[in-house]
Amino acid sequence: MKKKRFIYFIILLALLILCIKYSDSILGFAGFLWSLVTPLILGCVIAYILNILVTRIESLPCFTREGTLLRKVRRPVSILGSLAVILAIGVLVILIVIPQLIQAIGVIAKEIPTVVSEINVWLSSFDKDWPQLQKFLESLNVNWPQILQKAASYLTNGLSSVFSSTMYIVSTISSIAVTAVVALIFSIYILSGREKLFCQFQTLASTYLNEKFYKGMCVVLKTAHDTFTKFIIGQCTEAVILGTLCTIGMLLFRFPYATMVGTLIGATALLPVVGAYLGAAVGAFMIFTIDPLKALGFLIFIAILQQLEGNLIYPRVVGSSVGLPGIWVLAAVTVGGGLGGIIGMLLAVPVTATLYKLLQKDVQKRKAALQPKKEEGLSH
Repeated sequence: MKKKRFIYFIILLALLILCIKYSDSILGFAGFLWSLVTPLILGCVIAYILNILVTRIESLPCFTREGTLLRKVRRPVSILGSLAVILAIGVLVILIVIPQLIQAIGVIAKEIPTVVSEINVWLSSFDKDWPQLQKFLESLNVNWPQILQKAASYLTNGLSSVFSSTMYIVSTISSIAVTAVVALIFSIYILSGREKLFCQFQTLASTYLNEKFYKGMCVVLKTAHDTFTKFIIGQCTEAVILGTLCTIGMLLFRFPYATMVGTLIGATALLPVVGAYLGAAVGAFMIFTIDPLKALGFLIFIAILQQLEGNLIYPRVVGSSVGLPGIWVLAAVTVGGGLGGIIGMLLAVPVTATLYKLLQKDVQKRKAALQPKKEEGLSH
C-alpha cells in the first residue's frame, strides 16, 4: 500500500513539474478550449433562465388538457412564447430608455456653448491681468512650430489607432453576435429535449458514480436549483415593483424623465442591493441637466425609496424566497462584486443561499443523529 501511494505521489509530482514548466502552453490551450465551449455554457445558462418561463407557460390550463392540439405543441409554443416575452421586455426598455437618453445628451450639448460663453465672460472680467500673462508666456520662449508639428504627428497616430480600434470593435461585436446566436440555438435544443437529457444525465451519474456521492450530489443540485429559481423569480419581481414605485413617485413629484428613469432603475435593480443606486446615479445626472434642484429632490426621493425597498420589499420578495438573512445578502454581494464584478454580484446571493441551506441541513442532520445518543446517556 505504501509503495502504491509513493508511486502516486511521484506521478502527481511529475505532472505538477510539467504543468509549471509548460504553463504558458497549457494556459493557451485552456483559453482556446474556453473559447470553444463558451457558446455552449452560455446556451445552458439561457436555457436554465428560459426554462422558468417555459415551465409556467406549459402549466397553463389550455396546455394541460388531454387530447387537445395545444397540448401536443405545448413545448415549441412555450419556448417561442418565453423568447417573445423576453424580447418584448428588452425592446420596451430600449424604446423607453434610449430616446430619452439621447434627448438628455442633446440638452447637455445644447448647454455647452452657453457655459463656454459664460466662462469667456468670466475670464474677460480679469482683463487687467492679461498683459502680465502675455509677458510671462513670452519669457518662456516656447517653440510653437515644434509643438504644432508634434501635435500633428500625435493626431496622425491617433487617427490610425482610431481606425484599428474601430476594426477591433467591429470584429468583437461580430464575435459576440455569433456566440449569442449559437448559444440561443443550443438553448432551444436543450429546452426541446430537456426530459431526455435529464434522464441520460441521471443514468450516467448513477452508473459511474459512487452511490453515496451520487445521493449527495442530487441533494446539492436540487437545493441549488430551488434556490436559483426562487432567486431569479424574486429578483425580477422586486425589479418590477421598484421600477413601478419609482415611476409613480417621480410622476407625482413631477420629476423629468419619470418613465425612462423608472425603467432604468427597474432594469438595474436586477443587480442585488447596489443595482438601483447605479440607475439612480444616471437618473440624477439626467435630471440635473434640466433642473439641479429637482436632481437634489430626486436623490432624496430615491434614498427614501431605497430604504423602503431594502427594509420591506427586498427581504419579503427575495430574502425570504432564497432563505438568506439580510446581513449575508449584503456580504455576498460585496464579496461577489469584488471577485467577479457584475456577474459576481448576480451569482453571489444564490450561491451563498445554496451553501447556507446545505449547511443548515447538515447541522440539523447532525443534531438529529446526536439526539438519540444524548437521550440514551440520560436514561443510563
